[in-house]
Amino acid sequence: MIFKMASSTAWILILLAAVNSTIGNLLLKKASVPAGNFLDMVINPFFIAGLIFYGVNVLLFAKALEILPVSTAYPVLAGGGFLFLVVASNLYLGEMVGISQMLGIFFILAGVFLLAKG
Repeated sequence: MIFKMASSTAWILILLAAVNSTIGNLLLKKASVPAGNFLDMVINPFFIAGLIFYGVNVLLFAKALEILPVSTAYPVLAGGGFLFLVVASNLYLGEMVGISQMLGIFFILAGVFLLAKG
């Protein structure tokens, strides 16, 4: 039996890819060592874990592209990633989110909505 992916499943894969991208970014931030050298960063377990999450992100996105057009799927992936990363970096890293950043996210998501509605 051949598996036929539904459109809703493809959108879930896009959402999961955005989550994986966010986790990958947080792990890369955790791996950054201000006074360290490049090799210290590359062998850091957080860096390696971040690369793994990025790899899963690519696999999920590639699978979703079997159904969705890339011109719609990628903006949703990127917009979701921006939103998730701003929220997660605030919650887990204590990074501040100002009004201009909130407005920027709003406009990005409004643009993504218009692209996806197409």
